Amino acid sequence: MNRQERAAAVYRELAVFSRRARAVGSQVHPDLSLVAYTLLAHITTGPGVRATDLARHYNLDKSTVSRQLAALEELGMIIREGGGRAGQDIVLTPKGEQTLAAANDSMRGAVTTRLANWSNEDLERFAGYLERFNAQAAGEAPTA
Repeated sequence: MNRQERAAAVYRELAVFSRRARAVGSQVHPDLSLVAYTLLAHITTGPGVRATDLARHYNLDKSTVSRQLAALEELGMIIREGGGRAGQDIVLTPKGEQTLAAANDSMRGAVTTRLANWSNEDLERFAGYLERFNAQAAGEAPTA
């Protein structure tokens, strides 16, 4: 297999992974899309997250983020605090925290199960490859 065929194989496997990931939102909550779930998880990364920050970080249209946040707010998972020119801070409610914690536990359990028969060396290499891949996607300097 040449380099181009290997890259195509990686792409195919990432596409399969992505299709499976889209189902995560509805597994977490029947009314939750993958985008809404992703935003919910990102809100926990630090205080003062605003809709414009989320749109910029995920390269999404502001209207898409606004619709997803409205859905999360309607489900009682987030609240918007403050206001003013810079926008409103988005904060998880206790229901949002519980939903996210349950989803994270479920996903960690699924990953742990899938990797149960992998050696420690394979896990270390796989984690390293994913870190390297994601660092490059985020524009960080590639590591060896």
